[in-house]
Amino acid sequence: MLVRMTDENENAQPEQSVPTDPQAQSDQAEVQTDQRHAVPDDFEPLTATYERLRHSVDPAELSEFARRPLPDKSDQAAFSRATALLEAVAGNPHTPVEDRIMLAETMPFPNVLVKLSVDEDANVRKAVAANTDDKNWLVGRLTKDPVPEVRDIALRNKRTSWKMRLEGAQNPDVDAETLDFLSRFGVESEQGAPAVLTSMVRRAVALNPNVAPETLERLAGDPDPVVAKAAASRR
Repeated sequence: MLVRMTDENENAQPEQSVPTDPQAQSDQAEVQTDQRHAVPDDFEPLTATYERLRHSVDPAELSEFARRPLPDKSDQAAFSRATALLEAVAGNPHTPVEDRIMLAETMPFPNVLVKLSVDEDANVRKAVAANTDDKNWLVGRLTKDPVPEVRDIALRNKRTSWKMRLEGAQNPDVDAETLDFLSRFGVESEQGAPAVLTSMVRRAVALNPNVAPETLERLAGDPDPVVAKAAASRR
């Protein structure tokens, strides 16, 4: 029996020592925490990565980053970092145009859309103008774009303010199709909007020299007598 007990004691695994001193326990916990959250050796600070992507001339690198899935929002630090870096990618003209258009169509982030709203390619700006996640001030800026197609698309965006819609309805450079779209506010679309605002837009359409005869004919029968009178004066 004595021999067996001796063998068991010799084969037993030594217990891990646990510091009993409170300060020692605290120091050990800090070491373990630092090990878990240690920064990888290849980690690049946000500002350095931003500048690298902003000045990159490698379309493949930029395209890969533009189409990389975003981290889950629960990882706030990683998510914020990724959206910040997308701004650099969006503002880099070496990012392939199809990727810039994709970002303009799908991104809800104001910092990214602002970069794309001044893109040299009108197709990118058109995609931003159609994005219903635009802030109203951003889509309002695009209603004054030098390219008519961009302006017209922005005027159709539901985010466009009534002030911008009214200015669009008054703009002699707006095409007949967009004017017809604006002429239906408060009657066939957005019927819950303030009547005074929608009637002002329809009246401005009626007085616009680019309004189509068919639109003018319909406005002549508008339920608002002020709009109908304006349309009748043009016939």
